Amino acid sequence: MFHSRCIALFVLGAALAAQAQPAQTSIASIESLIRSQHYDLALQAALSALLKTPNDFRLWTLEGIVLSIKGSSHDAMGAFQKALSLSPNYPAALKGEVQLLYQSRDKRAIPLLERILKADPNDETAHEMLANIEEKQGNCEAAIDHFLLSTEAIRTHPGSLEAYGNCLVQTKEPQKAIPIFEQLAALIPGSTYPKYDLAVLLVEAKQNDAALKVLEPLLTPDQADPDILSLASQAYEAVGNTPQAVSLLHQAIVLNTANADYYVAFAALCLDHDSFQVGIDMMNAGLFRIPGNPSLYISRGLLYGQLAEFDKAEADFNTAERLDGKQSISLYAKDIVEFQRDMSDKTHPDKALSISEIRAQLRAHPDSALLHFLFAKLLVNEDSDTGIKVTDEAMNSALLAVKIQPDLVQARDLLASMYMSYGKYGLAIEQCRLALQYAPSDRTALYHLIIALRRSGQSGERDEIEKLVKRLSDLQQSGLQQETARKRFKFVEQPSAPVQ
Repeated sequence: MFHSRCIALFVLGAALAAQAQPAQTSIASIESLIRSQHYDLALQAALSALLKTPNDFRLWTLEGIVLSIKGSSHDAMGAFQKALSLSPNYPAALKGEVQLLYQSRDKRAIPLLERILKADPNDETAHEMLANIEEKQGNCEAAIDHFLLSTEAIRTHPGSLEAYGNCLVQTKEPQKAIPIFEQLAALIPGSTYPKYDLAVLLVEAKQNDAALKVLEPLLTPDQADPDILSLASQAYEAVGNTPQAVSLLHQAIVLNTANADYYVAFAALCLDHDSFQVGIDMMNAGLFRIPGNPSLYISRGLLYGQLAEFDKAEADFNTAERLDGKQSISLYAKDIVEFQRDMSDKTHPDKALSISEIRAQLRAHPDSALLHFLFAKLLVNEDSDTGIKVTDEAMNSALLAVKIQPDLVQARDLLASMYMSYGKYGLAIEQCRLALQYAPSDRTALYHLIIALRRSGQSGERDEIEKLVKRLSDLQQSGLQQETARKRFKFVEQPSAPVQ
């Protein structure tokens, strides 16, 4: 947030620069009092002068400056607005109001900043402020344009550099973000988060040696951040130092035994180095600490698959599907929230759902593929809870979903699961292959296909199963990398400089 005295000095400078006539004695004396930090006397002088000349926009601006310094933002805003009502384009009042709005990230600052830039297109700090507001609003393309026009202004402002780098990543320009985060890390060498963010980008760009140069100074004996250790492990593995990678990842697990991502990363190492039983033992330890985690079951199933223990692999995949299906039902529900406007619980639509309510919605919207899918999903979950075999009604609803929307891969995954429950492995295989055509990264379709091929008895299935297990393992590792990227950019509020 802006320091109030910085605001005052900036606006005061603008006031002096904007005067086209010799300053009146009262205005000059008030400015002098502000500069010498005699704020109470300056406020008294401004109020006294306004009694004599109530329409002097310069006096209203000076009152706003003093009130800003004293922390009376509401009253200061009123003073600046009064000044602008008397002189709409007075730069000092415009900038004073902008500063106050910017402090609270108020979107009303945007048109005022645009007015300032219209008068002075080269005002770098106005560009910087507008860039930061646009970034907060999620308008990264517009923010980047303004950051590019404020290169010198942001050079010493950590918050702006981080926002700029974040926007470059969000707009798929990570290579351009790397030098920005290098600049940020150099600017605040005592902070860890810029180095971590930079290292994440370098690892993603496969510049692992450079990433390790950034990370190694952080790998002190007392390093207690498991994310840093896990990221360093990933970089060491990429440059061929597997022992160090394993050691650091083990430390990360010890520091946070409840984070499934670290166990999944350990399983990936074991898969890459044919250490399948070691990986299984670690997954068992993970499941002891995080029971019911689907990703750990998938990882252990992959390891069992490499040992050709397909019964155990299948059991783990089935468990993962059951757990994930129950946990994700609310996500499916959110996809159709527009169909539930008339339900009483609008805040938590997943809690308002029931089979009878979905039936009612289907009568009103019979062509909704998502509703048909959700209805089938709810029926299957209810049947699994009661031990009843999948009903024809669930099957028909899922078939209708893919007929209406062929690329609805969740419905095809559900169909594959239902077909397997009936022993119709050929039909399950067909649905899996169709799902993978639409979504090659659909992990559910992959492990359904592995199970269905194994049970179908088709010739040559063993070679395909091995390839599918490797493909699923690669997707699991890719998902882990995406989670690492998600942890990037741990924003810290930093002081910014005022418009100059």
